Amino acid sequence: MDLNQKIGVLLVNVGTPDAPETSAVRRYLKEFLSDPRVIDIPAFARFLLLRLIILPFRSSKSAHAYKTVWLPEGSPLMIHSQSLGKNVSEILGDHYFIEVCMRYQNPSLETAIKNLIAKGVNKIVVFPLFPQYSSAATGTVFEKVGEIANKMWNVPPLVYVPSFYNHPGFIESFSQVATPLLNEFQPDFVLFSYHGLPERHVKKSDQSHGKYCLADIKCCDKIVHANSYCYRAQCYATTKAIVKSLGLSKEGYTTSFQSRLGKSPWIKPYTDLVLPELAQKGVKRIAVMCPAFVADCLETLEEIKIRAKEQWLSLGGEDLTLVPSLNSHPYWSDVVAKMIQSAAR
Repeated sequence: MDLNQKIGVLLVNVGTPDAPETSAVRRYLKEFLSDPRVIDIPAFARFLLLRLIILPFRSSKSAHAYKTVWLPEGSPLMIHSQSLGKNVSEILGDHYFIEVCMRYQNPSLETAIKNLIAKGVNKIVVFPLFPQYSSAATGTVFEKVGEIANKMWNVPPLVYVPSFYNHPGFIESFSQVATPLLNEFQPDFVLFSYHGLPERHVKKSDQSHGKYCLADIKCCDKIVHANSYCYRAQCYATTKAIVKSLGLSKEGYTTSFQSRLGKSPWIKPYTDLVLPELAQKGVKRIAVMCPAFVADCLETLEEIKIRAKEQWLSLGGEDLTLVPSLNSHPYWSDVVAKMIQSAAR
């Protein structure tokens, strides 16, 4: 690399409230759920849904959930993301300038880009920290960066890191995190639980224009052109790769989806409905991995580590443990640095 070149890096996660309080959560949800890539319904219907149903009733409930996982230093997602950024900065050295930012709320993408421009970077690497592609996560980051760049007079070259659901370093990172815990916990079964999406999102990503995705029970068995942007198919591919790395048996794992919202159908199977099925089969000890998240957050810590465990114990299960996410694990930090270097070339 040209030693005179300065590379800016945006490490982007989805976002977090500034505090585990109703008002802060309301601001976060308002920005997040106002995005038409997240709730892809007509604008007026989205406005009514937000103002009349979601914000009045969900804000306080979500604030309570955030309080159960909030750390003295702040939001777990923010803490882990900033720790990763610090590690990556130390690995890459003085010619790289790392900005950890969020698509929604703070620190904002716009502020992060302004900071990089002020440092005189010659190029910006945009790295959405979402392993599997979805328009509601990766797509909206790309769109927002473009929107900000369109308002700039001098626009530095922008390089985008694509989804990395099957990247060998990403897979090995999860394997390294999971192996010691699985060896100690000795689970009967491993559940791979991913964030869910409405089925209509998956169908809209179908490059065969509705002929392939969710049209057949085996549509996600392999990645082909038609489902190359399919979030669900990429989740299954991630599971297969991690299973191979860990050496799990065919009977020892399954994939499910969590965090659904509203009454429209979301991608299946649902995590909270898979747990009773496993209990009925006599499974007692479950380890849950969440490879849609590279940093522990509300969805892993509250939804799985707390609520899913409570559900599992109520079903007669013996124990359920959450395999931590990658967070700022040294191996993962090194992988992220190498992905940035590759993109910056």
